[in-house]
Amino acid sequence: MTETRSLDIEAIQQKIQQESAFVERLQTEVARVIVGQKTMVQRLLIGLLADGHVLMEGVPGLAKTLTVRTLARAIDTKFQRLQFTPDLLPADLIGTLIYDPKDQEFKTKKGPIFANIILADEINRSPAKVQSALLEAMQEQTVTIGEHTFVLEDPFLVLATQNPIEQEGTYPLPEAQVDRFMLKLDVEYPTGDEELEIMRRMSAGSVPVVQPVVTPDEIVRARSAVEMIYMDPQVERYIVDLILATRDPGAYGMDDLRELISFGASPRATIYLAKTARAHAFLQHRGFVTPDDVRAMGMDVLRHRVLVTYEAEAEEVTSEDVVRRILDHVEVP
Repeated sequence: MTETRSLDIEAIQQKIQQESAFVERLQTEVARVIVGQKTMVQRLLIGLLADGHVLMEGVPGLAKTLTVRTLARAIDTKFQRLQFTPDLLPADLIGTLIYDPKDQEFKTKKGPIFANIILADEINRSPAKVQSALLEAMQEQTVTIGEHTFVLEDPFLVLATQNPIEQEGTYPLPEAQVDRFMLKLDVEYPTGDEELEIMRRMSAGSVPVVQPVVTPDEIVRARSAVEMIYMDPQVERYIVDLILATRDPGAYGMDDLRELISFGASPRATIYLAKTARAHAFLQHRGFVTPDDVRAMGMDVLRHRVLVTYEAEAEEVTSEDVVRRILDHVEVP
């Protein structure tokens, strides 16, 4: 039995080596424009491979928009940038029905959401009704205009940026909207050396032009390969334990967290943590998942799904602090 499983893992490993050959090619092309931000680029690739949407938060000027645009151009696919503003309407995103007096009938005018990669730029600068227009597309990969429902092309990915909620002119995203994002990234400032390279490269006046180096078919094949990656039952149990610890920390010896957690992570977090752990292994050209893959993705999957209480806020304890405690405390197989 063990020998058979070893042969299966070896076959999966060969498949992963073959299908992940494009990863370095894609990362190298993106690095021609983007200095540093390796974690952000890797997480965007994981979202692409795990078929999940990504929310990036950070102050303006950290190359969030440029990174998404560069990645989209490196993939030979349809890309659309949507600038969210306070006066934006749902019809501006998904489209609407327009009356044609010549034919005396309403005709469908599709909106910019009909693309493969959507950059929802500064998504929290529009009110909730506009943000909620994305819900159907993000969850079902369909768009309903009038009485007609249209299926969006595969791959379909929403990569959204948002400014910190403390900034002027921002609206908090509804919980249902936030939960649709597989990952939430905290984009940080570059290091001193990276800042120096950014200054030299961007002040020279000639930004490299990105060329398409990956096809949508390669992405679709890679997604199928990611689903094949082996996950040991012990690693599966570890993922479940992490999620259960967010709901009942006392059962895992963390009684002091009970008063700090308002709501734990939903089963969607369990699914997403398993998917992203597999995608993380894929980027390492590995045919099996390790606990380190799970830990690497734990914060980005959970930081927006663990809601803290007023007591936690009063003590200046964030959801990230809680998640970090859980990742450090739950026993690793």
